[in-house]
Amino acid sequence: MVHPARDEDGGVRPRVLVLRALGLGDLLAGVPALRALRRAYPGHELVLATPAELAPVVAATGAVDRVLPAAAPGRAVPRTLDWTGPPPDVAVDLHGNGPPSHRLLTRLRPRRLLAFAHPETPEVDGPPWYAEEHERERWCRLLRAYGIDADPADLRLPRPDAPSPAPGAVVLHPGAGAPARCWPVERYAAVAEALRARGRRVVVTGGADEADLVARLAKRADLPDTDVFGGGLPHDRLSALVADARAVVSGDTGIAHLAVAHATPSVTLFGPVPPSRWGPPPHPRHRALWHPGPDGDPHGRCTDPALLRITPDAVLRALDALDALDAPDIPDAPEEGP
Repeated sequence: MVHPARDEDGGVRPRVLVLRALGLGDLLAGVPALRALRRAYPGHELVLATPAELAPVVAATGAVDRVLPAAAPGRAVPRTLDWTGPPPDVAVDLHGNGPPSHRLLTRLRPRRLLAFAHPETPEVDGPPWYAEEHERERWCRLLRAYGIDADPADLRLPRPDAPSPAPGAVVLHPGAGAPARCWPVERYAAVAEALRARGRRVVVTGGADEADLVARLAKRADLPDTDVFGGGLPHDRLSALVADARAVVSGDTGIAHLAVAHATPSVTLFGPVPPSRWGPPPHPRHRALWHPGPDGDPHGRCTDPALLRITPDAVLRALDALDALDAPDIPDAPEEGP
């Protein structure tokens, strides 16, 4: 429950409520929009409706005053928000293009709603939604349509104070939000074996519900227990691990966005959704591997065919290209193919 904050004179501070009740990658893709809102409403309390477990990441953005815990299974819109006190002065729909998210926010009777237009909610006078748009640009464009300047490149997070559990390691993260976005474990194992043969330290990570997946990879790659971080690291340790990693290899999932936030070299394996919608910024330290083709189901129960076209050799070549970068500040370049 979120109670209204008060100013120095005891009055209730005006509040901005932002809805983005999704996952880690979604939150990090929304950081530029959150920071733009922070700049646009410096005297307001900015409340973000998002899963409670993301609170440490939210705090690291420096843009949000308070988290309002909110989530629903399957990336759906929450049924209700535990909002108290006066209506929000401004409500911002960074969750989707409605109408469920529109109606969730309009039930709170905000004085102003910022959201994309949808034919089923004609009362929302917002800009059009473009399905093919990159996620970071999408939400910045929404705010610009309402006169709020937003920079999609404003992504960086500060390095956490916690020490890395494996500084300089290559991090492999085999899990993702759905099996469709999971590259096969045996291919991650082949990459791990090749890197270890070169004398590299390789560690594997996984979320709270991915312990079995992590264990299978660790067994196939013969990794020591000290290099296995299954079961979901606390955010400060995961963030430190990524910030101090030699590189991060993963599918299109939250840790890939965390690597971007810490400017850590990364190789991200895309399928069924292309990097043009969820990929890293165009910089040589981030390699997006993708075989163009028709979109698949990002929530499917089998590995997407486009993802299966990426080979361990392609990943190793991308890592070799990252190793070849020896200057800290280099000009932008287009995304890499496999």
